[in-house]
Amino acid sequence: MNPEISVVIPVYGSASILPTLVQKLEQSLRAVVGADGFEAVLVHDHGPDNSWEVLKALAADRPWLKGINLRRNAGQHNAVMAGFAHARGRYIITMDDDLQHDPNDIPRIVEALEAGADLVYVRFEARQHALWKRLGSRFNDWVASRLLNKPTGLYLSPFRGIRREVCQTALGYRGPFVYVDGLLLQSTSNFSSITARHHLRQDGKSGYSLRKSIALWMQMATSFSIVPLRFVSLAGIAASGASFLFALIVVARKLMNPDLAVGWSSLIVAILFMGGLQLLALGAIGEYTGRILLNVNNRPQFVVGERCNLDADPTIDS
Repeated sequence: MNPEISVVIPVYGSASILPTLVQKLEQSLRAVVGADGFEAVLVHDHGPDNSWEVLKALAADRPWLKGINLRRNAGQHNAVMAGFAHARGRYIITMDDDLQHDPNDIPRIVEALEAGADLVYVRFEARQHALWKRLGSRFNDWVASRLLNKPTGLYLSPFRGIRREVCQTALGYRGPFVYVDGLLLQSTSNFSSITARHHLRQDGKSGYSLRKSIALWMQMATSFSIVPLRFVSLAGIAASGASFLFALIVVARKLMNPDLAVGWSSLIVAILFMGGLQLLALGAIGEYTGRILLNVNNRPQFVVGERCNLDADPTIDS
């Protein structure tokens, strides 16, 4: 019999936190759905420490604790997709591995799903993150509102609850560039949110650097929208119009004042402006072309190396 709740957690560099995380998950979920009503699918994203060995030891006497070890680092969103592919619960919860998301909030997420929502996000009262990360999150939220038609005010949090049917729809995407929230928002418009407390990280440091955050934003921008290409097209039209007007001004000034010497500065400005615009356009086109190439080459979303408390399934190994 399938469990009522599946908790999917990508694991990266959190060996010291895992015992406490597993303990809190068990206490919170057992009180709500009983010993057989839940499972946790922890996906080790080929991190730098011995998290996989710790996870296997914890799962040895806990049948509800499932483990997946990826052969190479796939990224947080790809690791979540690997968890979706193995999760069997009616309601699927995703959360981080650092205990900044409290397992005691999971029953409230399930209540919102049982009330009729397909997708529930957790909004935090005060985020315990560095300033650059909070500002980056706001920028990401602004971009998502325009590229993904995300409703204003809906905070896209990695702490979320999803109905199994919505996850199955998201799993229909087989491309290598995954942005989970983009897939979920394309699958349903029936969502809600709850408010919870954001806790300090228990140990270690976040695996998300500024470089990875920028890469994720690029992934969202170019994998789920053609707005960047439209922006380049509009910028090209605007630049052509501005250049034409500038040319008219130069001609008019020359006709009114034949002795006026047309300087090199105006020419250089025009060349640099148009050259920069052309490079911007080529960069956007190249980004899309590269993603098309990798999709055509069937680059896998993730590659499973080992499992614990899970049967092998060759249909979802990549």
